[in-house]
Amino acid sequence: MILGDICTRNCRFCATKTGHPLPPDKDEPQKVAQSVALMNLRHVVVTSVTRDDLPDHGAAHWAAVVEAIREKSPQATIELLISDLDAVESRLDTVIASKPDIIGHNIETVSRLTPTLRTKATYQTSLATLSYLAKRGCVVKSGLMVGLGETEEEVVKTMHDLYNAGVRIITIGQYLQPTAEHYPVAEYVTPQKFEEYKAIALQIGFDFCASAPLVRSSYLADQAAKVAIKH
Repeated sequence: MILGDICTRNCRFCATKTGHPLPPDKDEPQKVAQSVALMNLRHVVVTSVTRDDLPDHGAAHWAAVVEAIREKSPQATIELLISDLDAVESRLDTVIASKPDIIGHNIETVSRLTPTLRTKATYQTSLATLSYLAKRGCVVKSGLMVGLGETEEEVVKTMHDLYNAGVRIITIGQYLQPTAEHYPVAEYVTPQKFEEYKAIALQIGFDFCASAPLVRSSYLADQAAKVAIKH
């Protein structure tokens, strides 16, 4: 995770600290690249807190991290899990220009529940971000949590929205309440239902779907990358 550990947003499902972040560490791109090289990683997933406080929301820093990793570990595939960057095309272009192999942004939940669970972020802004990435030729990934009170119909609708936006890798996992102050779990979805969601996703046309209770964004990320990049 880059750009510190303090987020400028305060979503009701997330336990990340919120407040006023410190300035970005200008040496972080090289530090991350060095760590990747030391571990000899084949696939790297980089994520961050949301940095609405920065003029470009951290886009240039993201690009610098990708370029540093590429220089030191040219054999590694690089996956980013970015914030929505407010769907500002110039910011997204900065990230895209660094040429990561996959760019992900999580839709998190269905449209109806988004205003309750996410601060500032909107369902349509997330879709706009994903759609622009896809139009620019990126391999695009997204994920959502279930067990928040959504219906099966809403989950399937979200899958279609993501696919139509150009997303080709999708992850679906069970929401778990991080503390008593966070949004409560409405339902523990059965493993069978997760399998049904996976089947539906593949039928819709996604190249890869990971769907199970403990699935998170980076689950089997290297396998997803191999499948999606081939397409």
